[in-house]
Formats: sequence, C-alpha cells, structure tokens
Amino acid sequence: MKIIDNPFVISGYEGAHYFCDRELEIEQLRHEIANGNNVALIAPRRMGKSGLIEHYFSMPEIQEHYYTFFIDIYDTKSLRELVRKLSREILIRLKPFGARALDRFWQTMRSIQSGMSFSPMGDPTFTVQIGDIKEAETTLEEIFRYLDAADRPCIVAIDEFQQIGKFPEKNIEATLRTYVQRCHNAQFIFSGSQRHTMSTMFTSASRPFYQSVSLMHIDPIDKTAYDAFAKALFAEGNRTLEDGVTEAVYALSRGVTWYTQKLFNVLYGFTREGGTCDVAQVEEALDYILKTQSYVYEETISRLPEKQTVTLVALSKNGPTKSITSAAFVEKYSLQSASTVQSAMRGLLEKDFVTLEKGIYSVYDIFFDYWIQRVY
Repeated sequence: MKIIDNPFVISGYEGAHYFCDRELEIEQLRHEIANGNNVALIAPRRMGKSGLIEHYFSMPEIQEHYYTFFIDIYDTKSLRELVRKLSREILIRLKPFGARALDRFWQTMRSIQSGMSFSPMGDPTFTVQIGDIKEAETTLEEIFRYLDAADRPCIVAIDEFQQIGKFPEKNIEATLRTYVQRCHNAQFIFSGSQRHTMSTMFTSASRPFYQSVSLMHIDPIDKTAYDAFAKALFAEGNRTLEDGVTEAVYALSRGVTWYTQKLFNVLYGFTREGGTCDVAQVEEALDYILKTQSYVYEETISRLPEKQTVTLVALSKNGPTKSITSAAFVEKYSLQSASTVQSAMRGLLEKDFVTLEKGIYSVYDIFFDYWIQRVY
C-alpha cells in the first residue's frame, strides 16, 4: 500500500485504502459489465465519478481479465481531439503488457504514423505522431476495429460524455452509436455531469443512444460511512477526529465528494500528531480555503460581463433558485429585467459558473459560492 502524507486525496486516485465506500455502485458496475451491458453514469461534477471508475478499474478481477481505458473529454472540442485522447490512452495502457499487445494495436492503426524500436534492455519504444491524425473518422473506425479484435475484452470509460453534443461534426452521436453497437469485445461507461443533457441522450426516443445503456446515478457518500472512513484515517496518523466534525463538514460541502475531501485535507493538515480535530476547526478550514483562493476568485469574477456578475451574485445570495426570471427575484436584487437575467444565466451556464439540476439553478463551485456571499 502506498503511504501518503495527507490521506485525504483531492486529485487523482491513490488506491483502495484512500477510497471511501461506493460499495453498492461498484457492485452495480460489476454486474452490468459482467452481463455485457454499457452504462451511463450520471452525477454532478466533483461527486466522484472519476474516482469510482478508477477504483473499479483497479480491482484485481478487472485488471486480470480486461484492458481498461479511461479518458476525460471535458476540454475536447472536436472528434479529432477525442480520437487523439483515446489513441494516446490505449497506447499508455497497453505499454505495460509488452510488444505483442502494442503490436496488435498498431496493426490496425494505419492512419497514425508510428515506429517501433527496442531499448538495450529489450523494452519496446514507440515513436508516435498522434498529432498527425488527419481523418478522425478513419482513425475512430480503426480504434473500434482494434477494440473488437483485442486479445482481452475491453472496458472504455469516457468522462463528460455530453461534450460530444458540442462537437462541430455532424451526426457524431449516430456514428459513435453505430461503432459501439457493432463492437462485441468491449463495454462502455459513458459518464457525465450535466444530468438533463445526459438523460436526454439516453432516454429520448429520437436520439441514437436511446435505450442502449443501463442508467446509473450516484449521490453523496453516506455520511455515516464517511465518518468511519475519516476517523480511521485520522487514527492511522495518530490523530483524533471528534464526533460531529463530519456532520459539520457535510453541511458546508453539501455532501459533494471533492469539497468534503478538500475540507478534511485541510483539517488533517491543521491537526498535529497526537492532537484532536474538533468542530470549531471546520469553519477555520473553510476560512483558510477561501483566503488561499481569494485571488483566483477575484480574477475570475473580474472577467465576467457586468450583467453576468450581478446575476451570479444574486443567485449566490438567494441560494438554489428555480424561478430566476420571476418578478420577485428580479426586484429583490435590483436586476435589470427578466430577459436580461435569462440571457446572463445562459452565459453563466455555458461557462460552468452555474449548474441547472432538476430545474434548479445554483452556483457550481461551492467554495466560490461562499466567497461571493462574504465579499458581496
């Protein structure tokens, strides 16, 4: 087991010991994949979708029997970029399996220029010009041909899958659906954070992926399970976590995994060996985070157009809101008009400053939300 200084990991996956609960979700993933089903995994950003997938991929029975590939396409803007990411991920994941596994991949990838040589120790070395992908659809077809012919079954996870709806290429959903449907040696996990968009992609009869997956939703980790997890990690570091701390953290983090982890990361750092972390320190931890992020938040909000700024501040002060264009909301915060609010909110949604879940608008970044409430 890898030992790290602060056990409350806020970036990446560091192994099962530092991963909390999600036993029911892992069992559901295990069941769906074992039975040949593709999965759409839907949850707000920072709820722990990526960690769940990486934890699942790290399990011995998965590592022994499957090739696993995981890409995050949140920052991709075209099919070409998706294809580049997936090609690179396959290369990286196959490399530990040696020349034979890699050679099988490259035999199908005629559209990517590559070369192979061997180091003095006999290890394969590749010169890959993935950036030279010219015909993205051709390379995509080759990737699926490889997946279908691989010497192990494959599991491919694509995070923030809703981004494909923003690609400039036409009929991209239909193209991907066709390849997925014809690929019998791979299962797919399509994860996404925009609940409405993801649900529509997979439940609307007019969309290509209609009824092609099993839907999964993940909610906040059970508070009792997280409390036991946190106390155990504090105890391993010769520290004590008082009752009530986890409840106070959950109240501030709203149960969202990353914010919960971040607060505990700071609390653990505040607590000396042999010391005790009490409830009073939770607000101190939040103060510390907001202070360290203050410059970033100031810069962020200074770049927003004025109408978006006043609308964002109004939403933060009001809290999660359904009727953003109501006369009561507009008048309460001295906003210009309902149409102005609607236009500003559209821009805030596009920039991911605001989320829309079940018809309710809220500030996406919880810590940014607290900072706005304190400054404005």
